[in-house]
Amino acid sequence: MTKAELVETISEKLNESKKNVASIVEEVFDSIGSALANGEKCTFVGFGVFEVKDRAAREGRNPQDPSKIVSIPAKKVPAFRPGKGLKEKVMGAKKTKKK
Repeated sequence: MTKAELVETISEKLNESKKNVASIVEEVFDSIGSALANGEKCTFVGFGVFEVKDRAAREGRNPQDPSKIVSIPAKKVPAFRPGKGLKEKVMGAKKTKKK
């Protein structure tokens, strides 16, 4: 699902204009991004947790020339952990599709 498809789906369900829904969706994404940039967790009970994790520095190899070792610096990366409700919904969807 793309952002445009999300906006369309919400717009139809709430009988609201796409313009209004698009601005709300954009604000939600911006708010989550800003919170993560400030090192905060975003917890949505039943859906999941967005958080920032530290990835340690490491050494890698150039796939085209395995003898060359490349230094990969440490960095912060966004991560998502699905919540129980989301896991159950996905598991239920898989069971339905298999029948």
